[in-house]
Amino acid sequence: MRVSQLYNPTLREVPAEAEVISHQLMLRAGLIRRATAGVYTYLPLGLRTIRKIEDIVREEMEAKGGQEVLLPIIQPAELWRETGRWDVYGPELFRLNDRHNREFCLGPTHEEIVTDLVRGELRSYKQLPLLLYQIQNKYRDERRPRFGLMRGREFIMKDLYSFDRDEKGLAESYDKMYDAYSRIFTRCGLKFRPVEADAGAIGGTGGTHEFMVLAESGEAAVVYCQDCDYAANNEQAVCSPRPVESEEPEGPYRSVDTPGTKTIEQVVEFLGVEKEQLIKSLLYQGDDKLFLVLVRGDREVNEIKINNAVGPFINLQLASDDVVKEKLGCDPGFVGPIGVPKDLTIIADQEVPLMKKAVCGANDLDKHYIDVVPEKDFRIDEVLDIRIVEKGEACPQCGTPLEEARGIEVGQVFKLGTKYSESLKATFLDENGVEKPCVMGCYGLGIGRTMAAAIEQNHDKDGIIWPMSIAPYHVILVPVNMKDEQIREAGEKLYNELKSLGVEVVIDDRNERPGVKFKDADLVGYPLRINIGSKTLANGEVELRDRRTGEVQLVKVNEAAKQVQEIIQKSLD
Repeated sequence: MRVSQLYNPTLREVPAEAEVISHQLMLRAGLIRRATAGVYTYLPLGLRTIRKIEDIVREEMEAKGGQEVLLPIIQPAELWRETGRWDVYGPELFRLNDRHNREFCLGPTHEEIVTDLVRGELRSYKQLPLLLYQIQNKYRDERRPRFGLMRGREFIMKDLYSFDRDEKGLAESYDKMYDAYSRIFTRCGLKFRPVEADAGAIGGTGGTHEFMVLAESGEAAVVYCQDCDYAANNEQAVCSPRPVESEEPEGPYRSVDTPGTKTIEQVVEFLGVEKEQLIKSLLYQGDDKLFLVLVRGDREVNEIKINNAVGPFINLQLASDDVVKEKLGCDPGFVGPIGVPKDLTIIADQEVPLMKKAVCGANDLDKHYIDVVPEKDFRIDEVLDIRIVEKGEACPQCGTPLEEARGIEVGQVFKLGTKYSESLKATFLDENGVEKPCVMGCYGLGIGRTMAAAIEQNHDKDGIIWPMSIAPYHVILVPVNMKDEQIREAGEKLYNELKSLGVEVVIDDRNERPGVKFKDADLVGYPLRINIGSKTLANGEVELRDRRTGEVQLVKVNEAAKQVQEIIQKSLD
């Protein structure tokens, strides 16, 4: 490819819309362009990287027995109603009606449609296991699309669905995909960690892991142990109760005036106590159910854990001020567990019953109770792990203090069990002629997210530094002066030699200054650059520069093509 013919509009300035480095560099390097919020056009170089990631994915899926299909993007509402997700999925679901007023959605995921496909064809246990996958656009009406390809309304995804006869078969399929994902992200040159995660709207009763690319710009917090293999996102991480030393109460709990103290910080300052002495009391509403949640004052509530333990709810949120006043007779800042109505369930984090001398709201304006003893002075209906883990807490497996990092989710594997096969009646006959539901798994991988994550991990102040395996082209030739006949001819000869060896090569044949060409080459991130100038040609040599290390070596012009081919092959092996 010739740069003079390549549609690669680069930008010198950082676009105002771009918040994270991958978004900035994809726009500046001419890989993508914004069509509207959360929707992007892939330009030639960006699409080449996308296709390379897809090729790696296909190779690894098919190595594990996956068969590629292409499912429809437009899905009938009836299928989603059969599984109960038409309402559960919420406002992220793009909904539409045809001219006959029949309801459809644009597929954010394809559990319903693939299960419907299989239930129409599957008859016998002899047809299992079955692994079907596709690579296709997905659609989710994100409230706030951001970070370029990280969180969009339209995105490219690989999703595979496994159908097995029992849990043992599901475990085997799950392990196959876990291994395949590890191979894919390794081949893409990424540093990643599989972490325990929450199944979210996909659902299911089995385990699930997210594959997180570690990067400072990651949206998710990840905790991990350096002494064992434990890792989880902070929504799912298991918390170990950590009691704090406390004096015995001086007497029965009593009310004290705390004017204007609606926040934890204000109460701490006014009473001269520590945060861990406070009981944070929050009235939650899950659909039409109200319940009181208690955590220590220095902790944060984990709504994912609450929903999994008490729900699931379609809508889980803090109760409005009006609901709090109606139920408890006070403002939210003064809510506490003492004397609440008997029909109000109280759910406490594991650390709350360990407190000896606590402070809590008195359900009265400008008042708190002190010297409160949990379970003596108020009831607790359920004790659960309902808080967010913090760095330095003990690993639930080995006790070592947990480390924390930011992560970009690029893939997730789920054990669905029979959630979808039972509701959609996807069954098979076993060897005894007994009808049984398929045991399912699903496995998603973000193609565009993988490209963005690769840039987040591989860049410098000058631009992208592509891993060889997913670089749009492997090498760029830069004749420093196209008006010089000797330089131009040497560039053309080397260009043709590289092409004949099957090397993915670009030649910058523009009549631009060398500095402009060098800047564009570094911005786009070609792994190798060959500079062709009159000084080196006088000695029969060219400069070969490694984008990642910056190392420059002089090589004989008649040996350059072969040497470049060997470097590329070694990198890809």
